Amino acid sequence: MAPMSRHQDRKQEALRAMVEPPGTDAAVGLQGRDGTSKLHRAGAALPVWCAGFSFWWLLFLKSAVFSAAEPETMAKPAQGAKYRGSVCDFPDFNPSQDAETLYNAMKGFGSDKEAILELIISRSNRQRQEICQNYKSLYGKDLIADLKYELTGKFERLIVGLMRPPAYADAKEIKDAISGIGTDEKCLIEILASRTNKQIHQLVAAYKDAYERDLEADITGDTSGHFRKMLVVLLQGTREEDDVVSEDLVQQDVQDLYEAGELKWGTDEAQFIYILGNRSKQHLRLVFDEYLKTTGKPIEASIRGELSGDFEKLMLAVVKCVRSTAEYFAERLFKAMKGLGTRDNTLIRIMVSRSELDMLDIREIFRTKYEKSLYSMIKNDTSGEYKKALLKLCGGDDDAAGQFFPEAAQVAYQMWELSAVARVELKGTVRPAGDFNPDADAKALRKAMKGLGTDEDTIIDIIAHRSNAQRQQIRQTFKSHFGRDLMADLKSELSGDLARLILGLMMPPAHYDAKQLKKAMEGAGTDEKALIEILATRTNAEIQAIKEAYKEDYHKSLEDALSSDTSGHFKRILISLATGNREEGGEDRERAREDAQVAAEILEMADTSSGDKSSLETRFMMILCTRSYPHLRRVFQEFVKMTNYDVEHTIKKEMSGDVRDVFVAIVQSVKNKPLFFADKLYKSMKGAGTDEKTLTRIMVSRSEIDLLNIRREFIEKYDKSLHQAIEGDTSGHFLKALLAICGGED
Repeated sequence: MAPMSRHQDRKQEALRAMVEPPGTDAAVGLQGRDGTSKLHRAGAALPVWCAGFSFWWLLFLKSAVFSAAEPETMAKPAQGAKYRGSVCDFPDFNPSQDAETLYNAMKGFGSDKEAILELIISRSNRQRQEICQNYKSLYGKDLIADLKYELTGKFERLIVGLMRPPAYADAKEIKDAISGIGTDEKCLIEILASRTNKQIHQLVAAYKDAYERDLEADITGDTSGHFRKMLVVLLQGTREEDDVVSEDLVQQDVQDLYEAGELKWGTDEAQFIYILGNRSKQHLRLVFDEYLKTTGKPIEASIRGELSGDFEKLMLAVVKCVRSTAEYFAERLFKAMKGLGTRDNTLIRIMVSRSELDMLDIREIFRTKYEKSLYSMIKNDTSGEYKKALLKLCGGDDDAAGQFFPEAAQVAYQMWELSAVARVELKGTVRPAGDFNPDADAKALRKAMKGLGTDEDTIIDIIAHRSNAQRQQIRQTFKSHFGRDLMADLKSELSGDLARLILGLMMPPAHYDAKQLKKAMEGAGTDEKALIEILATRTNAEIQAIKEAYKEDYHKSLEDALSSDTSGHFKRILISLATGNREEGGEDRERAREDAQVAAEILEMADTSSGDKSSLETRFMMILCTRSYPHLRRVFQEFVKMTNYDVEHTIKKEMSGDVRDVFVAIVQSVKNKPLFFADKLYKSMKGAGTDEKTLTRIMVSRSEIDLLNIRREFIEKYDKSLHQAIEGDTSGHFLKALLAICGGED
């Protein structure tokens, strides 16, 4: 692949600049791109849904569908552009009257906080600056100083943040982040990774004006290493902005990134800094697509594997903002409020800085990704005037659960279109061992269990690194050599969670699933979650094999067992799934519209007292339990088109109990089966205690099917690897065996 000479010359110049001490005059960024060959307009090549990426992740790339431009400043949108902020110019604006209202609200004993928040949050930032000027003219006082005096705590920080011009608000946040002992690296990352060139230039000027100091000098004095180098590159504000992309240069950048990371002993960090710090967003989106096709892994996985610490976090933030700035901020807001305690500084900073840029986009993504509205999460996580102010900035509650804005519904529809032609390559983490020798393995296992004590490490090392077919050969060889049942020996030597895991790996998959179903139904009570997890996710061939195994092992049909242990609609749904007669063809568009109409009628009927809802639920059950996956994807797409709702949210809203749970499981499995299992794994380990049975069942059953895909979905959604989650939640030989099955750290 021949490099393009002019680009290479400029690239080498920029690379040299990156390794020189900060503060030199060497150029570290590119101003534009020349020498392009085949050109692509922005948005012409959307990411393809492939292994490791959720379909719903594509939903958040709507900017690539509708617009190549990101919002830059808190100003009125260009003619024809859609305004996506939650705070707009106030009509019939009178700055003198507003200044007087604020003065009266703060005059005398105490202050009228309600009046202050109502006025300030309903004015745009441009209008607030006019109010400040008029306040100074009328009363000879600084409005921000008066607000600081009258207000306190988080409410004061929020209101004062709104009163500053955006660039000065960013400058104040950065000054606070690098002042005193320690550095708030997350704040630096958030601001510098997400701002446009114009916003960066305004920030640098505002910092100089406000503090009479050079921002680059202050940041270089407070940071170090490659983290500092990347921050300096971003501070130049020289990211390319042209909306055409050279195919040759995309391929060259992919090759350079691959050679700098995956193919290199160590990592050439300067290549990552140069490409991610300077290329345009449109160019980088195509680079990320091609990187995935070339290497088989997303760029995020390579960054996590090759980089570390704050530098890794910064580069991941840059990638997220390239993919979708609004999604990046939705994720930051969610993390600011999840769990115990609230990261109020982060919450305030984002709500202030995005209120006139893309808050509506952030709200859409937040609701779709986290299944709750931003408004409801703020409402449950804050209090007092602070809460009221944040809710006004949010601009509305989207929890008519699952309802899309019209724009989001259009994007969802288009993304289903993309998924119809995309292909997912499913990969397990456990593969057949090379140079397999069942005789040697059988002897090693016998030695590990003979005499006093047990060599668990050897048992784990052999069984967790052989395919199931190879384990069956080992079992037969063990019987031939020693006249003993390997399963019985393992059962007598091992105990607890490790025994369940190892014995599960030794069973043929269909017999393992049959046993899990039997255990879910035996004794007092029924484990409905286990029944749902297995029957809602297995293919026809897998179901048929399970039925045969169940009959062979327990001398009873699976349908009869389900019939005697469950009841009502739930029983009918499970028995329908257990027949293993799901259609396997493609989609039928006309029938998909009819099926979507059935679901839409259930939604409409929920608000009325008339109609045969039971009959509709029966028809809906038949659709979900018998239609093929490609057809159901089209049904869900048509449902969005008809109602602006997501079918999963509708089920959660209108149904209850086990019927709701099994329908939701089917829908999630159709949408993205690896993500369904990633969610189940996360829930099995979060909070106090661990659901070892679910954890074991999924790790065993998916290890040779799609556990690698599950790993990718896990880290994408939860920002931590499955390996890390297992490591933090289990221990001993059980931990070691699980990590062996997991197959690696992402």
